[in-house]
Amino acid sequence: MAQVRGFPPISQPDARILILGSMPSRESVARQQYYAHPRNGFWPILTALLGIEATTYEERAAQVVRRGVAIWDVLQTCLRAGSLDSAIDDRSIVTNDFQAFFHGHPNIRRIYFNGAKAEAVYRKHVLPTLSGTAASLPLRRLPSTSPAHAGMTLEQKQAAWRSLLDDVVE
Repeated sequence: MAQVRGFPPISQPDARILILGSMPSRESVARQQYYAHPRNGFWPILTALLGIEATTYEERAAQVVRRGVAIWDVLQTCLRAGSLDSAIDDRSIVTNDFQAFFHGHPNIRRIYFNGAKAEAVYRKHVLPTLSGTAASLPLRRLPSTSPAHAGMTLEQKQAAWRSLLDDVVE
């Protein structure tokens, strides 16, 4: 089992929504990019919904941030064999510092989870530690964009993810 370390958030202080995954995949760690696996639907879905036309990771990230969206993971570190969420050793979970994140991002008004694991870990390990506005933010789980979540087509996932457009700031 390997120790996996997450990335800093892609964000600006004026972000209005936060999209949380669980932990970067092996491919993402190797490339140092969120959702780097070529079959992960995250970037195709998000760029289509937000009308982003960018060819590089850096351009996509910058345009997402300009639209008031922050991207991060619930976990800071964990032990995991492979890339699947199901392979995370729950005893090794260390979450990111959300109290500090919300302090530095006071305009966050909703949290979206990219899949069930991100939501479960947040509710169990993070939510009980929060206070004030951060503790009462609306939470919504979206279908995982991972290629391992094969029960839905990319089009079905995109239709479900369309709900975040209600909170996106242009």
